Amino acid sequence: MTTEPELLTFTFETVTVNFQGEIIEKRPGEASYFREDLGNGVSLDMVYVPGGSFVMGVPDCEDGSYDNERPQHQVTLQPFSMGKYAVTQAQWRAVANLPQLQRDLDPNPSQFTGDERPVECVNWYDAVEFCARLSVATGRQYCLPSEAQWEYACRARTTTPFHFGETITTDLANYDGEYFDDRKPGEIYRGETTIVGSFPPNHFGLYDMHGNVFEWCADSWHGDYEQAPTDGRVWDDGHDNRYQNYAEYLANLLSRKSTSVFRGGSWMFNAEYCRSGDRDHGLSWTRYGYDGFRVVCVSAKTP
Repeated sequence: MTTEPELLTFTFETVTVNFQGEIIEKRPGEASYFREDLGNGVSLDMVYVPGGSFVMGVPDCEDGSYDNERPQHQVTLQPFSMGKYAVTQAQWRAVANLPQLQRDLDPNPSQFTGDERPVECVNWYDAVEFCARLSVATGRQYCLPSEAQWEYACRARTTTPFHFGETITTDLANYDGEYFDDRKPGEIYRGETTIVGSFPPNHFGLYDMHGNVFEWCADSWHGDYEQAPTDGRVWDDGHDNRYQNYAEYLANLLSRKSTSVFRGGSWMFNAEYCRSGDRDHGLSWTRYGYDGFRVVCVSAKTP
């Protein structure tokens, strides 16, 4: 029988910026989480995200937005837990060393190495195998977030382009600040990933939702939000049973031949791609040097 995880709390500080990117407010926060022991001193912190409703997508007037981010629509979600950070290389290696289910995993795929850096150069299929192995090992259902879960978690009850406010700076996230079209004084381009948690979190206590690495979502790509689900589930054209239990439906998931959504921006791209409402996609079988992921758990005890 699976043991219920112990619920813990942590404190953090969020920031809000003005149109110039200057911090105008700092606010303390607190969130609940549980810690998954992956062995050999490696753990995975899963932060409780309360349920609620939000407007998904962006208005026509948002700078840098695209038609694929519309129409805006109301979505209502049940509570879930989400990784405090993108999956790190230490966490990836711990799970990659668990028994294979359907697919081999390279324990060291990343180009920018470091235990506390996010894993990258992993494709959608790799991420799905990771979630299935983690589910089997823990007895809890781990999966990639639906696109709606990801945006809801990123926004954390904000409606601005970034959870920090109307703009963003390279003091607050890791992206290409030297991109010629929107460069601000003092902006930099690091040219690599950074250690997870290096920048202030959002109001849910989630770190690096803007920049560092794009994050795979469970959904297949759709060119806009026409007929998108309004309940937070994975949008996969009527085949949602595949996403109820990754371990059980793993073979079906790995046979999906489509492009998959990723969100959040990365070290390699400019600020526009870091917006909460930005969405992009890639081939599910291709490993990109700017893509990682974080996990969601839907079966653990919540506050």
